[in-house]
Amino acid sequence: MRAVIQRTKEARVRVENEVVGEITHGLVVLLGVEDADTQEDIAYLVRKISKLRIFEDDEDKMNLSVQDVKGDILSISQFTLHADTRKGNRPSFTRAAKPEHADELYKQFNAELADEGIHVETGKFGAHMEIDFINDGPVTILIDSKNK
Repeated sequence: MRAVIQRTKEARVRVENEVVGEITHGLVVLLGVEDADTQEDIAYLVRKISKLRIFEDDEDKMNLSVQDVKGDILSISQFTLHADTRKGNRPSFTRAAKPEHADELYKQFNAELADEGIHVETGKFGAHMEIDFINDGPVTILIDSKNK
């Protein structure tokens, strides 16, 4: 399971010109699921993301988590995070999970973030989405649950 985490001042996701998810302050999380991912991968990412200290404290040091700053998360499923570009110029997505498995794990991931007390907004799984956000910093972190 891969996550691209971006600190944001505001973010929204639209499907067919309708806003389906929106936050003001927190994180945009792009989540890629592969077939081999399990509940263990979800637990690892939820623990890391909810506790990741990438917000500034009073001394302008990154010491605060999204929970500490009472931020929200905009969670977007993105199978392209498992693109394999080693061969040729057309990415292969064979490592990306089948939609049924990916959707199930994506929903579990979001539910477990919410269980941590974090307000979670989402896009629409499998839909073509447009995402607007202001990357604050910029701060962008990549976490892969297979690289613990």
